[in-house]
Amino acid sequence: MILVTGGTGLLGSHLLYKLSLLNEPVRAMFRNKEKIENVKKIFSYYSSDSEQLIKKIDWCEGDLLDLYSLNEAFKNVRKIYHCAAQVSFNSNNKNQLIKDNLQGTENVVELCLQHDVEKLCHVSSIASLGGSLNGEFIDENSKWSSAKNHSAYSVSKFKSEMAVWRGIEEGLNAVIVNPSVILGPGLWNSGSGSLFVKAAKGMRYFTSGSTGFVDVRDVVNLMTQLMESEHNAERFVISSENLDYADLFNMVADEIKIKRASHEATKKMLKLALYIDWLASKLGIKKREITEDVIRSSLTKSKYSTKKINEAFHPTWIPIKTSIHDIAEKFKKELTIS
Repeated sequence: MILVTGGTGLLGSHLLYKLSLLNEPVRAMFRNKEKIENVKKIFSYYSSDSEQLIKKIDWCEGDLLDLYSLNEAFKNVRKIYHCAAQVSFNSNNKNQLIKDNLQGTENVVELCLQHDVEKLCHVSSIASLGGSLNGEFIDENSKWSSAKNHSAYSVSKFKSEMAVWRGIEEGLNAVIVNPSVILGPGLWNSGSGSLFVKAAKGMRYFTSGSTGFVDVRDVVNLMTQLMESEHNAERFVISSENLDYADLFNMVADEIKIKRASHEATKKMLKLALYIDWLASKLGIKKREITEDVIRSSLTKSKYSTKKINEAFHPTWIPIKTSIHDIAEKFKKELTIS
C-alpha cells in the first residue's frame, strides 16, 4: 500500500493519477470531501477512464494533527508521499502555520518509524533553501540563514525538513524534494492556477523578481523515480527553468490572448498597494492578498541549480512555455463552459 498525504492538492492529485496507473494499491488522505472533486477533474484531463481510476484509490478521511486518524491511515502502508502542507502568506497566521506544518510532519515521521515504513518522500520547497550570494545559483547545499527575513511558510518548510532529518538519523529511509514554483492545471483559485484567473481579468503591472518554475508532471515523475531508487537521506532541487516573473506573465498573457503587462511595479508602488490592501481588509471589504512576504518574494531575483537531479536521472524537462500552453488550453476550455 502507498499512502499520499495532501492528495487533493495540485501536486497530490497529479501524483495520485500516476500512482493509479500502477498495480499497487493507493490510499489518499483528505480533510475536505468536496475537494475530491478536484482530483476527479484532474484525472479527467489525462484519461477517458478517470472514473475507474478514481475508484482504485482508498480514500481515508484524516488530519495530520490527529494521531488516531493518522495511525489508521498508516495501516499496511509500505511507502509514503508526504505532500500535505498549509500555504499562507498572511502574517496573522504565522505562528499557527509554522506549528501545524511542523507538527504534521513530525507525526508522519514518528508513525513511519513505528510502522516500519520502507520509504518516505517528503515534499519540501525551494522556500526552505538558503539564499544566494552575489547572484550565485541556489542548490541543495545552500545554507539557511536564521538572521534573514523568511516568510512563515519558508520557516515551516525548513523546520519540517529538520523533522525528517531527525527521522533519518533514527533509521528512516527518506528522500526530500525541493520543487520550485509548480505549474499545473485544475486548481484555479490557488497556487499557480490563480495566476490565470488574475491574468484573465487584465494585467497592467509586472514585478522585477525571478525564480524557478517546474511542470507538475515533472515533479511527479521524479518523485516516483526517487522512491523506486536506492537514493536515501538526500534532498533534491526540482526545477526546470529560471525565469523573470515578467517573462512568465508574458507567456500567460500570450496564451490566453490578453494584453501583456507593460508597467513595472516599483517597490514604492508595492508598498502603497500593501497599505491599501491592509486598509481594505480592516474595513472588511476583502481578505488580504498583499503582504511584506509577497512583496519581498516578487522583487527577489533567485536562480536554482538542478545539477544533482540531472546527474541522477537525466530528466527531459517539459519546457515552461509548453506547460503554460497546456494549462491555458484547459483554462480557456473551462472558462468557456462556465
